[in-house]
Amino acid sequence: MNIDLDTGRLIVFLSGFFIFLTVEQLFSVRAGTLPLYRRATLHAGIAIVNTVCVRLLVYVPLLMWIVYVEQMGWGVARWLGLVGWQEFILSVIVLDAFDYFWHRANHRIPFLWRFHKAHHSDNDLDVFTALRFHPGELLISSLAKAIWIVIWGPSAFAWFLFEISVSICAQFHHSNIDMPESIEQQLSKIIVTPRFHALHHLVEREYGDRNYSTIFSVWDRFFGTKAIHLSATELQGREIGLPEGRDVVLSASELLLEPIKRRNLLLPKPEES
Repeated sequence: MNIDLDTGRLIVFLSGFFIFLTVEQLFSVRAGTLPLYRRATLHAGIAIVNTVCVRLLVYVPLLMWIVYVEQMGWGVARWLGLVGWQEFILSVIVLDAFDYFWHRANHRIPFLWRFHKAHHSDNDLDVFTALRFHPGELLISSLAKAIWIVIWGPSAFAWFLFEISVSICAQFHHSNIDMPESIEQQLSKIIVTPRFHALHHLVEREYGDRNYSTIFSVWDRFFGTKAIHLSATELQGREIGLPEGRDVVLSASELLLEPIKRRNLLLPKPEES
């Protein structure tokens, strides 16, 4: 069962990545600052390092923790007696809320931002950006996820469903595509769309320190962090990334070492909003 779930997650990840990569090559809305082959090489290196780190250090311990918490009957979901699809759906919603607050913390706590800014240092925004995470952030976030698990108590299947949802949604909302205004206005009220998330990656901090949601966009409305809506025309021409270090193209190795060796290259900490 666990092997099947893990294989399913890999299939969804790879399928989603190549689908969105193909779509954005056909219908891209922003011109890239780097050739495709350079972006592919850079982010392939990052993805390989992250995959190795997660598989060796995170995957098995977190899975064992989920099983242990479930056996002990810990967590709100267990106390409420949630089972089946009710538990699966509510788990995705609740875990997505936790993820919203964790993402927000990554922008507010200097130590966490030191790792998370590797993601925001990208001057382009496309499906490759969904791969651009520092392994330090992934390892630290696994500790946060261990806390979420004991608080909520999701089943192993619900956890995999959440992880798959995060993966495919991240690929979707980082992709270099857009939708007609009528569809965008309605869809972005429910889920995070590419334009909704593009605002979060703008150099302008009044947008970059907003729109923290991952799957459901409602959290930003509930907690007052939703950015002012921009039309596709208004978004065109606005710079993606960080205010500083825009003329520097980091290699995969430099990007991974940046939190330790190049502490002032990128933005130290986003200004409070």
